[in-house]
Amino acid sequence: MGIGSSMEKVIIIGSGPAGLTAAIYAARANLQPLCIEGLIIGGIPGGQLMITTDVENYPGFPDGVEGPAMMKLFRDQALRFGTRIITQDVDRVDFSERPYKVWADGQEYQGHSIVIATGAKAKWLGLESEQALMNMGVSACATCDGFFFRDQDVCVVGGGDTAMEEALYLANLCKSVTIIHRRDEFRASKIMQKRAIEHAKINVAWNTVVEEILDVSKGEVTAVRVSDTQNGDERLIECQGVFIAIGHKPNTEVFQGMFEFDGLGYIITKPDTVETDIPGVFACGDVQDHQWRQAVTAAGTGCMAALSAERWLGHEGLN
Repeated sequence: MGIGSSMEKVIIIGSGPAGLTAAIYAARANLQPLCIEGLIIGGIPGGQLMITTDVENYPGFPDGVEGPAMMKLFRDQALRFGTRIITQDVDRVDFSERPYKVWADGQEYQGHSIVIATGAKAKWLGLESEQALMNMGVSACATCDGFFFRDQDVCVVGGGDTAMEEALYLANLCKSVTIIHRRDEFRASKIMQKRAIEHAKINVAWNTVVEEILDVSKGEVTAVRVSDTQNGDERLIECQGVFIAIGHKPNTEVFQGMFEFDGLGYIITKPDTVETDIPGVFACGDVQDHQWRQAVTAAGTGCMAALSAERWLGHEGLN
């Protein structure tokens, strides 16, 4: 369906927990949503959960569920209620006038309202060993995976508020936490620094960078090889888990110049809503949430986006 065909009531861009929850609610409201699921993570649709093995903190799955399996359930539910899903990347958009226009793989789609749910991706160190041990001891989310490292030794890489938050969370679960930071002072707020540095279970490796995560041959994390940024000396820090906390990057490249963004590049929505500064365009999930970044909170804002779109369309006499 594209130019010359019937107008879409709502176009959803993205297919993680936020986008597919929006699709479920919009479809049940008889809005006949079109979801452009995109190939955001690793060449496959479905968002960050597609590279997550065990999800144990999403309500309704007492025995846990694998990320890809959970996203298939989301997708199947959206399809069941009539969502139309196309697997394409969005090339560009034009929200300067209504109807709004979205191009995917060169095809134009027009819609009265838009839900943006393109998510975010974690920043990584860029090490081969890091990628090889992903979900086998390497993680970018302490809240998601910290439980698996109870009473074990772990490392957190980073120096901002996120790194302090991850370290403090893990300190309540783990035997010890070592924060690895490349400088001699943190970028984090003073209060977060103080809490982390004074915590009995948290150690800090200053002026230190990770050179390699061991041991790929064993398929598990056993240590990190680090080097001193001042003298080049190398050493091993034994641990069973490594949490990368150097930030996330929202998938907003295609929307540059169209919205107000915060200092980290996330779309700003009006307080307590998912409304952007463009009427009828809503943003939900990790593309506008740099604080919580959980599947359950993303799904919640996806629900908000669909209901907001339904109300806005009704107000405009378009549904």
